[in-house]
Amino acid sequence: MSERAAPFYCPYCGDEDLRPGEQGHGAWECRACSRAFQLKFLGLLAPGTSSNSHGGEEI
Repeated sequence: MSERAAPFYCPYCGDEDLRPGEQGHGAWECRACSRAFQLKFLGLLAPGTSSNSHGGEEI
């Protein structure tokens, strides 16, 4: 069984006061801004792929 990914801060307000959410696996609740969010693994990038590529040459 794999471990649960734990965020270090809220992606909305930046506060670190988080608790596991009641919505299910991967859900987190921020006590500061009262928002709920979920972490999701999307996949691995292919070798040579850059997240900042614009289809042109790099400067």
